[in-house]
Amino acid sequence: MKKLIFGFILSAGLLNAQDAELLTLPEAITYALEHKAEAEKARLDIRKGDAQIAEVKSNAYPNISFNSSTSYNPLLQESVLPGEIFGAPGQQVKVAFGQKWTSSNMVQLTQNLFNQSVFVGLKAARSTKEFYLINAKLTEEQIIEKVANAYFQVYQADQMLTNAKSNLEITNQTIKVIKGLYDAGLARKIDYDRVVVARNNVSSGVKQLENTVDLAENALKFMIGMPMNEEIELPEQTFEPSLLPDRSADFAARTEIQLVNKQIELLEWQKKATEAEYYPTVALSANYGFLGQGDKMPWWNGKENGVFWSDMASVGLNIRVPIFNGFATKSRVELNMIEIEKAQADLRETQLGLDLQHKNAVTELDNNMTMISMQEENVVLADQVLSNTRSNYQHGLATLNDILDAERDLTEAKNNLTKAKLDYKLAEIDLLKSQGKLKTLTDIN
Repeated sequence: MKKLIFGFILSAGLLNAQDAELLTLPEAITYALEHKAEAEKARLDIRKGDAQIAEVKSNAYPNISFNSSTSYNPLLQESVLPGEIFGAPGQQVKVAFGQKWTSSNMVQLTQNLFNQSVFVGLKAARSTKEFYLINAKLTEEQIIEKVANAYFQVYQADQMLTNAKSNLEITNQTIKVIKGLYDAGLARKIDYDRVVVARNNVSSGVKQLENTVDLAENALKFMIGMPMNEEIELPEQTFEPSLLPDRSADFAARTEIQLVNKQIELLEWQKKATEAEYYPTVALSANYGFLGQGDKMPWWNGKENGVFWSDMASVGLNIRVPIFNGFATKSRVELNMIEIEKAQADLRETQLGLDLQHKNAVTELDNNMTMISMQEENVVLADQVLSNTRSNYQHGLATLNDILDAERDLTEAKNNLTKAKLDYKLAEIDLLKSQGKLKTLTDIN
């Protein structure tokens, strides 16, 4: 009894595990933005910007350090002095200076009072974080575009499979018709054999398309960062083309333009940081510590053991005024200006490319809508031609070749309609991208 219950529970679990998850386009995009490595690295770059700001700020804070140095001098340096000093006129006396042990322990504080490069660095660090924020937004848009393209590729493969299965049913119907005529002595054996061969070819195509669907689904899973063992299913209505009445575009709002503008801003700050080399710097320094000297290790000995300790302190103001460095700073400023001009040229090229992208997207959208209408009409006509050809064949007015040609024409028309719908959806994505509205894909129901 326990084994029976356990088997039932295990079977139920396996069935639930095999249930396919209905995956809409917004859900696929949201999943990708949460799990793809590119999105995660973009978020880490934002944290990196915060760390860079904190690093630059540290230059404006006091810097406190402790330095300890202890040395042992087995041989003291001797100096030769006149003997008169020691009451021995006419003689030279060697005198050793210092102690065998010395220990210096010092706390040092430095504080920048004026440093133009620090002020410029703080502003540049904030712009760097803004750059990372814009880059993260661009990364999200790129992920959305890739996921949407992969998503509709699954639809195309699935629709092609549906078309092949429909063609297989049509071929089976043709086999039934010819089989009935052959049994009645009204058709030849070779005609029946030919439609069976055609049916086998179509069946082989179905198997190949089933594999294509699996590959497309795996590509989509990889694109969104989903494990390959997850089963997914796409809703049917999503592949239908929708109208996008708004064809306008504001290129200034495009993330690509914002990113290049921010790059130019960062290059401007880099130039100002170089120009900061012309400014003087002022810093305050303060030191306080203890010096121990004697014949023994100073750390744990005092005056009673022949070790003498004394404290010392100093306060200083350090001023550095640049005067001439061989025009090195001027040359670096010129190099910075060249980089700015190159970035401005990139900005003009980016604006031109975005305008081209928008114009092409609008043209492709209109052309593909026309193609969909034409292919829908072709499917209806091809279906009528196949029906009429079958009827004519039964009355001896058409050949088997006519039937097979009509079946191929119907399959081709359906596949062309599927491709036209996919091209329209891809053109929709291109138009939304050119308008800077790819995020709206996450709102589709």
